[in-house]
Amino acid sequence: MDEHEKLLPIANVGRIMKQILPPTAKISKESKETMNECASEFISFVTGEASAKCRNDNRKTINGDDICWALASLGFDDCSNAVVRYLNKSREFERGRAAASSSAANQNKQDYVVAGSSNCSERR
Repeated sequence: MDEHEKLLPIANVGRIMKQILPPTAKISKESKETMNECASEFISFVTGEASAKCRNDNRKTINGDDICWALASLGFDDCSNAVVRYLNKSREFERGRAAASSSAANQNKQDYVVAGSSNCSERR
């Protein structure tokens, strides 16, 4: 695998770096490349730990809980706690969205049945 295939898109890294800096700050290309290499290495490090856990558990898929476990296992407790909170909020949001979608689908079915019933009775 080519080294550049392992890295994050440099434009995305630069955009994230700019968010924390004053608007007038300039970021050199070398700085973006260094940060990109560090971020990519960190992601590989955490993912490797999560992957080892999955192999030990005879699983093939890494999930969010595995990443949280790997962060905590590697001593990144602050990051782990933040990711756990984000993961829980994300799951809560998805449950709410699924419930709203299901509710809307059921309402559409009820509207169809009611409309269909009145049409059937009018035909008789």
